[in-house]
Amino acid sequence: MRGSNQSSVSEFLLLGLSRQPQQQQQLLFLLFLIMYLATVLGNLLIILAIGTDSHLHTPMYFFLSNLSFVDVCFSSTTVPKVLAIHILRNQAISFSGCLTQLYFLCVFANMDDFLLAVMAYDRFVAICHPLHYTTKMTHQLCVLMVVGSWVVASLNALLHTLLVARLSFCADNIIPHFFCEVTPLLKLSCSDTHLNELMILYVAGLLMIAPFVCILVSYVLITCAILKVSSISGRWKAFSTCSSHLAVVGLFYGTIISLYFNPSSSSSHSAGSDMAAAMMYTVVTPMLNPFIYSLRNKDMKGALRKVLTMKYLSTQ
Repeated sequence: MRGSNQSSVSEFLLLGLSRQPQQQQQLLFLLFLIMYLATVLGNLLIILAIGTDSHLHTPMYFFLSNLSFVDVCFSSTTVPKVLAIHILRNQAISFSGCLTQLYFLCVFANMDDFLLAVMAYDRFVAICHPLHYTTKMTHQLCVLMVVGSWVVASLNALLHTLLVARLSFCADNIIPHFFCEVTPLLKLSCSDTHLNELMILYVAGLLMIAPFVCILVSYVLITCAILKVSSISGRWKAFSTCSSHLAVVGLFYGTIISLYFNPSSSSSHSAGSDMAAAMMYTVVTPMLNPFIYSLRNKDMKGALRKVLTMKYLSTQ
């Protein structure tokens, strides 16, 4: 079967929640449903608030609205399938469906990386070069960075999806996860996965590390600039503009690092722990982002209040 372009496996079985006792399955189903509804509602409110409030038509909120859109799509790639599996009692996902899910997971995970890096750069320009902010962060540049991120993320996802599509899957089709992730798929393959692993290491690794380095460099320079501010109130004001973004960065990269770069995540690491960590960055983080940005941002809270007030008055 090695070297074959055709797969003898027509579908995979996502174990997901089925490994848990029945009572825990019910609880996890309810938890997934609540978190998904909160993710969709919270992020759509962020997008609506930014779109309707002219005061929020700035680069920072432009990137935030794109991040909210990506987060809705990110959760929608996995959670509806989890809910459907539980309701229909059918754990099967077709081979093409699995590849489609893998593709969009790669796209939206990369977009999260890129947008967080772009937002860090935006904060760097705003704090370190405030007088040149409007000339540096032009609308054309902001659109170019977002479009460029989509192009790179899509090409990277296409590369890994096509590399998985060329593999053969001979017998075992059980994925011990709640979505189609590239690592368990490579373990199931009876083909040579050396090229896949190299591309993950070099290409995917580079696209994960480069935005993270950009964020670190941006915040090192931001910290140096803040420390030069003489007044404590000035320092706090400058830091408060970055606190929400830092919280989201810490949450997203913390779970990614714990899942993929922790030495204990080898064979000795439980599948349940890996699934919990994956749930954090695919479900929990997208749900928390709107709360983090709205609770610590007066402008955002004001815009959301206007949107909710308009909706309430329209129902009267």
